[in-house]
Formats: sequence, C-alpha cells, structure tokens
Amino acid sequence: MHTPSTILSSRILAALLMLVAMFATTAAQAQQAAAPSGEVRIGSKRFTESYILAEVMAQTAAPHLQKPPVVRQGLGNTAIVYSALRSGDIDLYAEYTGTIALEILKGVTSPDGAPMTREAMNAALASLGLGVAIPLGFNDGYALAMRVADADKLQIRTLSDLARHTELKLGLSNEFIGRGDGWQGLAARYGFTQKPTGLDHGLAYDAIAAKQIDVIDIYTTDAKIDHLGLRVLEDDRAYFPRYDAVVLYRLDLPTRQPQAWAALRKLEGRIDERTMIAMNARAELQGAAFDVIARDFLAGGQVADASRGFTAKLFGADLGRLARQHLFLVAVSVGLAVLIGVPIAVLVFAHARTSAVVLGIAGLMQTVPSLALLAVLISWLGAIGTLPALIALTLYALLPIMRNTVTGLAEVPSGVRQAGTALGMTSAQNLRHVLLPLALPTLLAGVRTATAIAIGTATIAAFIGAGGFGERIVTGLALNDRQLLLAGALPAAALALASELVFELIARVMTRRTSPKPG
Repeated sequence: MHTPSTILSSRILAALLMLVAMFATTAAQAQQAAAPSGEVRIGSKRFTESYILAEVMAQTAAPHLQKPPVVRQGLGNTAIVYSALRSGDIDLYAEYTGTIALEILKGVTSPDGAPMTREAMNAALASLGLGVAIPLGFNDGYALAMRVADADKLQIRTLSDLARHTELKLGLSNEFIGRGDGWQGLAARYGFTQKPTGLDHGLAYDAIAAKQIDVIDIYTTDAKIDHLGLRVLEDDRAYFPRYDAVVLYRLDLPTRQPQAWAALRKLEGRIDERTMIAMNARAELQGAAFDVIARDFLAGGQVADASRGFTAKLFGADLGRLARQHLFLVAVSVGLAVLIGVPIAVLVFAHARTSAVVLGIAGLMQTVPSLALLAVLISWLGAIGTLPALIALTLYALLPIMRNTVTGLAEVPSGVRQAGTALGMTSAQNLRHVLLPLALPTLLAGVRTATAIAIGTATIAAFIGAGGFGERIVTGLALNDRQLLLAGALPAAALALASELVFELIARVMTRRTSPKPG
C-alpha cells in the first residue's frame, strides 16, 4: 500500500528527472543549432603527441577557412574522442591504424588474414560516415619499457624474458589495461601472470624513475625513453601491430571544406618518427607550448628556446578564456540547481518522510564519481563538452541547496507561521512573505556550499572538452608538468576564495538589514 508521502516523493522524483531531461533535450537542440556549418572542429586525445598533431592540423587548415578552426584538446581516451567524432562534435582527429583496426573496428585482420589495410578500414567505416586518410609518415606503437640497468642485470631484452620475472612490478596506463589490443591480449600471448597497477601515462615516467615500479607501457615516439635511460623490450612474438598515424575524419568534411582538406592532405608523409620524437621532447622536456611547436614545424624550423616559466603559464593568453568558461559552468549549474532544488524543497519540507527520500536521492547523486557520471551522460546524450558537464554539475549542486532550504523552512517557529495565517495570509503569501525570508540565510548558505563544490568539480569537465581551468590541469597531467598543473589549480582556488568573499559580504549585508536598530 502506498502512503501519501511515498506517492508525493515518487511524483517529486519524476518531476526532478523530467526537469533534467527537458533541460538536456533543450540544451542538446541549442548546441546543435549553435554549431556553425562552416566551422571545422579538431579533437585530440589526452597525451602530448595528440595535442601537437591537433595544433598542426588546425594551423594547416586555418588559412583556408573563413573562421578559425576550433581545437578541442585533451578529450580523453579513444572511446571519448571517437564518440565525439561519431556524434559530430568534432570533424577529425589524429588516430593510429592499429587502434582503428583493433579498438574501434574490433578486427585483427582483413578477410584474407593479413593486417587490416587502410582500404579495408575505409570500407568498414563508410557506413558510419567516417573515413581514414592522410598517413602522416610515422609509426607510434605500443611497447613495454624498463630501466636499462635493471634490464642488463636481469638479462631482459624481450617480452618473453620479462614474462619469466614475476617479481617485477608493472605500472601500466588504465587505457592500455582495458584496451582490446592492450594488456589482456598481451598477457595471453606471453603468459604474463603479474597484476599491473593502473597509472596515468604521464605519471608513470616519474614512478619508474623513482623506482616505485619496474615496467611501464610506452609509445615508441615518447620523448622520455632516452632521457630516463629506458630500454624498449622487443616484441618477439609480434603481438603489437603497426600504429601508423593517420587522420580519422567525417566523410562530409572534404565536401564542406575542400580547400582546407586539400591543405591537410599535404601533411601526408611529412612527419617521420625522429621529427615526432623531437616535437614531443620540446613539449615534455622544454615546456614549449603546443601551438608554438606546431608553428615551428610548419615553418620548417624550431625556435631555440620556446620554454615557458611558471609566470608565463599562469598568466598565459588562455587565462581569460578559461576563466569565462569556468565561471559559465559554475554560474549556470548553480543557477539551475536553485531553480530546481528550491521549489522541490518547498514542496517536501513539511513532510518528514518525503523530504528524507528526496534528500536521500540527491545525496546518492553525490556518491557517483564525477568521471563516471560524465561518461554515462556522454553515452546518454551522444555529446561531449558543455552540455553533459552542466547536467553533472547541476546534479551535484542540488543536495546542499535542497537540504539547507528544507532545514531553513523547518526551523521557522510554528508561532511565526501561525501569526501569518492569523493575519489572513494564504499559504502562498505566508510562504513568500514569512517562511522564505526567514529561511533565506540558511538557503544562502546552501548556495554558498553548492558554489564551492561546483568550482572544484568543474575542473573535471575539461576531461570531456568543456574547458575551464581544468584544461590546464588535464594538460599538465598529460605532460607531467607540475607548473602547468599549478597554473590551473591556483586560478580555481582563487575563484573559490572570491566566491566565499562575495557570499560573506552578502551575508553581512543581510544581517545588517535584519538586525533591530538601536533607539
């Protein structure tokens, strides 16, 4: 048997879900309508080489476009960037033939048993509106590496040799552990029994240098292989395919932007492995900016010293753009949470069981890891960027706003409520003129908490291309650049401090207005 409070809580939950769904649908339509037809959007994964190649493609295409290309850097792993391409959020990005064959198309070979050719890939991708073109000229394969001194001591030169040393600690990137062409297949081929630890690719180099782990997965064009004295172990059972760098693109792009596409095709064969390693080294070892590296490559030379100090990274040209994006994410999400949360709290505060259920649901949302929630929203919405980020931030902001509103309304003395009724006020008038004004300080404290949560959580939105100060943090993780990490964390902390000062000022003004005046 359903009690009235159960029925009410079910209706409120349905209303909450309906509001979020309506917002998602409206925002998705607005996002699609706002995407200019003449715009070219270039994506990248979250590692150094992909950042650089995205800038190379953007600067190559830019002179042949009416509008500057949009570069959506550091979108995440293959699944996220490929999803963005499928949904039309980006038009092209640099990918690798081995990844296309094994991770995207899930096929190891062509029908005749040979490695999948570019023609076979295009045939398989055509029905999806995608294509493979412009081989850039280098192979960036997966491999395992360990310190040279340890490899010599243990006489390890091949992966078969490594498989016999079960005492060694493996620290592998989480993507490599989960990929179809990654750890599971490699372990089966060589008989590895070690249980690898999942690490961020950039941080793994620090870990192996500090001797916290013994073996890491690397890309063969990584700049730090020689710098840290690592030995790339021979794949003696030929598990890994070739990972030739190519452009994965939407098939309508050459028709929409023929001149830009013609310019991009001139990149074919221009980047060999030595050149790519040198560009990666400028980013990771010298701290040069990605756009500078791309510009110098396309100009046919390199600037002697393009390194940037901490001050240059902190007050870089992107500071204003990132601040606007971060403020937009926080302001809109908290605003939506107020518009959704306060009315729901007003409906349930007088019903103890119902309010407990509703606040429990809101609290449950807080326990969902932000990256997991973003991944679910990307899958649900078929979009990356601002839309899923706003929905996630709004859901996280609901609990403190709803909880404080319920608490503030419930704490209004019953005598005060009855006084309003005695004066002839309707329930709506009593709420508007008595209850809400008295509950306002507590409600405002909830908004204050929600804002602080949103400022911190918004940094995670950069993992799906929503921008904000997290963009620097994501890039700093990819480069293992502590200064860049700090250049993203400090402005976010400053914004949080500024919001606290604003709310403190508002609270003081409210206190002065409500305090009785002497005499």
